[in-house]
Amino acid sequence: MKLKIVLPILITMGLAAFLTNKLSGNNIKPAGSIANSIYEFKINSLEGKEIDFSKYKGKKLLIVNTASKCGKTPQYAGLEKLHEQFGDKVNVLGFPANNFLWQEPGSSEEIAAFCERNYGVKFQMFEKVSVKGNDQHPLYQWLEAKTGKRPDWNFAKFLVSEDGTQVTFFNSSIQPLDESIVSKIQ
Repeated sequence: MKLKIVLPILITMGLAAFLTNKLSGNNIKPAGSIANSIYEFKINSLEGKEIDFSKYKGKKLLIVNTASKCGKTPQYAGLEKLHEQFGDKVNVLGFPANNFLWQEPGSSEEIAAFCERNYGVKFQMFEKVSVKGNDQHPLYQWLEAKTGKRPDWNFAKFLVSEDGTQVTFFNSSIQPLDESIVSKIQ
């Protein structure tokens, strides 16, 4: 009896949320829907500005889930060096995530200040996202669908080809300037 009452309410609420997102222009896809291309994504930067991924067409993308309070945090320096040395071939994109032992607790402002102050980060950083679990960000759903892999820890890396069709996963222990990454960029 209760199911007969609750189910229509839930369906109506879900439909209302979907229509609200559609009418407001949000680029949220319905649950279970995955983008066809990485270039379909529009994600806010740490500064709150929407970044349309179509602007990255023609260059490789190195997508990294980052954290400020992790033993692997010094990889920021390697990511910045990779950005400086190979910026004509690859865009480094950092995504702060608090999924592994809550090692990225800060706000966008705190994360931006930390990255600049400690590592001189100039590559594009985005708003904090979830890279696994029930609230996994659609970008990371797409990356996982392409590779069958999800971040094993902070600083896992996904290298996306220039045409956005091929994705290679590198676990968090692989340094940004490791030959296995650099050889695929050159």
